[in-house]
Amino acid sequence: MADTKQLPAHVDGVAGLKKVDMKVGGVVFMLYCLVAAGAFGIEEMIPNGSGITLVMLIAFPFIWAWPISNLVAEAGSILPSEGGVYVWAKEAFGEFWGFQAGWYNTVSIYITNGVYTALVVDYSSKYIQVLGDSELMQFGLKMAMILIFTVINLLGLREVGLVSSILSVAIIVAFGVVAVVGLINWQYNPMEPFIGADPETGEVFSVSEALSGSLAICIWMYCGYECISTLAGEVKNPQVIPKGLIIAMPLIALTYVLPTLGGLVSVGDYQNWGTDPSATGYADVLTGHLGAVWGYVFLGIAIVSQCAIFNTYLASGSRGFFVLADDNLCPKFLVRVSKRRGVPYVGVLSLAIVTALLAQFGFTTLVMAEVVFILALYILLPLSVWKLRKIYPIEARKKQGCFVMPGGNAGIWFFAGIVLVISVAAFMINGTDYFLIGILACSTGPLFYVILKLVYGGVRDDPRYPLNPKTRLARGDLWNLSIYGIAAGALAVVGSFVLNWYEGDWGPEYYASESESPFFTDFEFMIGLLRYIGIGLLAFGVAMFLLGRVFEQKKSRPK
Repeated sequence: MADTKQLPAHVDGVAGLKKVDMKVGGVVFMLYCLVAAGAFGIEEMIPNGSGITLVMLIAFPFIWAWPISNLVAEAGSILPSEGGVYVWAKEAFGEFWGFQAGWYNTVSIYITNGVYTALVVDYSSKYIQVLGDSELMQFGLKMAMILIFTVINLLGLREVGLVSSILSVAIIVAFGVVAVVGLINWQYNPMEPFIGADPETGEVFSVSEALSGSLAICIWMYCGYECISTLAGEVKNPQVIPKGLIIAMPLIALTYVLPTLGGLVSVGDYQNWGTDPSATGYADVLTGHLGAVWGYVFLGIAIVSQCAIFNTYLASGSRGFFVLADDNLCPKFLVRVSKRRGVPYVGVLSLAIVTALLAQFGFTTLVMAEVVFILALYILLPLSVWKLRKIYPIEARKKQGCFVMPGGNAGIWFFAGIVLVISVAAFMINGTDYFLIGILACSTGPLFYVILKLVYGGVRDDPRYPLNPKTRLARGDLWNLSIYGIAAGALAVVGSFVLNWYEGDWGPEYYASESESPFFTDFEFMIGLLRYIGIGLLAFGVAMFLLGRVFEQKKSRPK
């Protein structure tokens, strides 16, 4: 257990990584690229209702982005180590839960990088007809994007930060022009309709339908603040990261709200907004009022935007499995670092390869798959920061100049509580198909932990994570597996009843006609399967509890 009287002394990065003197401005621009890089993606929310889209974009900075920024800033200030949320969860709850956080975070980044390459092709196809008609050219564009930014990442974090700063300025200026042109040409009420309607039947969506179609994307648009923390061990003065977080958050919110407002009041046409080549988008604000040539200008910005995000996520994601491997929880070849540049080149190359494979899927599919892991991570993040607050007192932190979120005990209850509540709620109302996928996907964390722990041994030579010779896992891991099984099982069972109530009126017809996969067309079958999975997880949790009573010492039980 960590010392509750003094701050941790270990703030260094992993051996072999090069330290970079990054300023606050560099952190702001990297965060801007990690989280936003423009408002691209919001177009998919607007057909659910222009009014509800604006309300969500305005509300989520306060109820989602601001709390997450404060949680990340506080934890990153006290433990500015390579690996970020993995290190925080490990410090708070031990090796097992640290792995879950690291696994969810890294897998989500591996998935999300495919989103940005897919969006580059979508936006390019809108103005380059031959590209839209040729799958070979689309594939070539994706591979070129991956290759260019893989090379930049192999050069080092300084180069990544420089490119991010240049691209961020171009994106902010472009969306600023969209906002100004749109607002000057105000023609429509942006709040009408507040909730959209089915374009085929004209029937107005229910609130639950509108939220189901928008919530995952809105959460995704405001995700990524924690990703900068995975690079903290490479920053000479990691205390610049909390400062950058506080500046970046309002900048990102304005980049979303103002151009979207400008688009809705000047173009309208809410039902036809989207990321497809034929859909209405931000570029139409410029082409409609300044001329067709501005469409090509904005195409360049769209490509720059996705490249900027891809560039920074290559840097962040490549450090995820690298840190796990350094703790003997992943294959050791992942810790290889180039001698000259101090870059984890194996991690960068592996992420580039996975991105090339996932880039063949569509935008919505990849976003929904990523959000599953992101929500699981955001359940662990507030709990970890909550526990760290108890381990390391505020008084000691303030003496050393560490960032402490405002509000004292009430502040931690608000910031941690609201993120936890939204994450669990969003996990449930994201859709029955994705809830089912999410329960199964999140269970890969405990599964791979057990496998990798048995194969590679896990954290060694640290008295906080002693090995249980009877199980070859860390002491207390059977209790942790029990907690996971019971918690996930209860969530699955409760979720099956909530979703049956939430989607029961329209779910059967919707999934039968709209599901992209033949495995998710039968709503009642999914609800039943979800309950059986929940019961199975509960039984697993009880079994691990009983085994824990036999193979674990009482003092190893989690407190």
